[in-house]
Amino acid sequence: MYNFDQQRRVSISLWAGLCALIFQVTVPIGLCTAAEPPRPNIILIMPDDQGYGDLSYTGNPILKTPHIDQFASQSVRFTDFHVSPTCAPTRSAIMTGRHEFKNGITHTIMERERLTLSATTLPEVLHRAGYKNGIFGKWHLGDEDAYQPGQRGFDEVFIHGGGGIGQTYPGSCGDAPGNSYFNPVIRHNGTFETTNGYCTDVFFQQALRWIEQTKEQPFFCYLTPNAPHSPLDCPQNEIDRYAGKVPDPQARFFGMISNIDENIGHMLAKLDEWNLADNTLVIFITDNGSASGSKIFNAGMRAAKGSPYNGGTRVPSFWRWPGHFTPADCDALTCHWDILPTLMDLLQIKADEKLAQQIEGRSMLPLLNDPQAKWADRFFFTHVGRWDHKFDPRDQPDLVKYSKCSIRWKNWTLVSTVKDGPAKWELYDLAADPGESQNLAGEHADVVATMLHAYDAWWQDVLPCMVNERVQGPQVNPFHAAYWAQYQGSGPNNVPPKK
Repeated sequence: MYNFDQQRRVSISLWAGLCALIFQVTVPIGLCTAAEPPRPNIILIMPDDQGYGDLSYTGNPILKTPHIDQFASQSVRFTDFHVSPTCAPTRSAIMTGRHEFKNGITHTIMERERLTLSATTLPEVLHRAGYKNGIFGKWHLGDEDAYQPGQRGFDEVFIHGGGGIGQTYPGSCGDAPGNSYFNPVIRHNGTFETTNGYCTDVFFQQALRWIEQTKEQPFFCYLTPNAPHSPLDCPQNEIDRYAGKVPDPQARFFGMISNIDENIGHMLAKLDEWNLADNTLVIFITDNGSASGSKIFNAGMRAAKGSPYNGGTRVPSFWRWPGHFTPADCDALTCHWDILPTLMDLLQIKADEKLAQQIEGRSMLPLLNDPQAKWADRFFFTHVGRWDHKFDPRDQPDLVKYSKCSIRWKNWTLVSTVKDGPAKWELYDLAADPGESQNLAGEHADVVATMLHAYDAWWQDVLPCMVNERVQGPQVNPFHAAYWAQYQGSGPNNVPPKK
């Protein structure tokens, strides 16, 4: 005679056996107990130096981006999404879910672009859920071997070095010698390869090849072209679209973006062709404010790349997952720190103790499911950094504390643009004054005090994390050394010609 618990266990066992007989496979038995977490493919596309106003979707009167426009119309669009004022800082925040200064990144060169080795990265987290991870384009978080993306969670690595194709600075930050936007030399899983074609085309084509080979399992494709970063160069037919309509630098800049738009359109068409679109989350953002396009159109914002004003940090953020996210605008204050926790929430990945302490962003999944969902007030801190490389703020914490910094809270932004020393605060009400033209600091001392109190606590929190400030870089750039070694010891005066 069975008691109740015995009867329940027998019933469960019989039901599981019945499921196995019906389906004749082992995996669906899980359907009899608990649903599996979703595992969509993830593609994150992030051009370099393209700003919020550098899209026809956001109102640019000259530039045409029909493919991105259509994609945006199918997406949840975060209209108050912010990143860092420059590139390496933004990339580190995406990788870690926290402010760049906590990653040791206070600049884009001089070893201060290196992502601390103690951090857990986004691709490392995705590995826990069975994802394959590929990067195509710009890494810019350390060119020494230990800092390379293949050591930070990526299975497929197809990148240039430094902050851009052809860029090299003293120390560890730099690309292959003599590189250019056409037929660039790319480091592919540790080996330099000479490619054929324009750099953006090359990155998208390689990403698509990898997706086609990998699509039988969940994948994360981190697609980061260095365009439209300077030098402003692209196929002539793209430049011709805008020649005579805007000055030559902007014609080239817009041409580079048009080329990105065409590649995105081709990629989305391939997802349809491969029946991947409905199971692929595609995210489009950019890494800072506009570098060249703001002189033509800046969506009513003040300043551009490298600035703590809205024009330096506000960027497009479009998230498309057909059948799961309903297209709509969302005006909640969101940022790049939020990407990692959002993907973890979506994939039901639990953070271990170390990662839980690292992440300071929030999951945006409630907003993706309902753009009008409640979203608690928060502070968002910006500091341009980029102080002289001989200076360590840990030695004189107050000298650059208020240099080119800003704080967002509710509809307010508090800005200081001094070079060093005491702050000169400017307070703007973005709801009434999105162009940040009317300084209200003298009229709202209570608001300034609240925001400054939060900033002071934040500064004390990040100071100990600036681990790259006293680092001396190598005498020979790592990409140069690896390039010469691959070509049997050729040196800087004997660089092999491109094929």
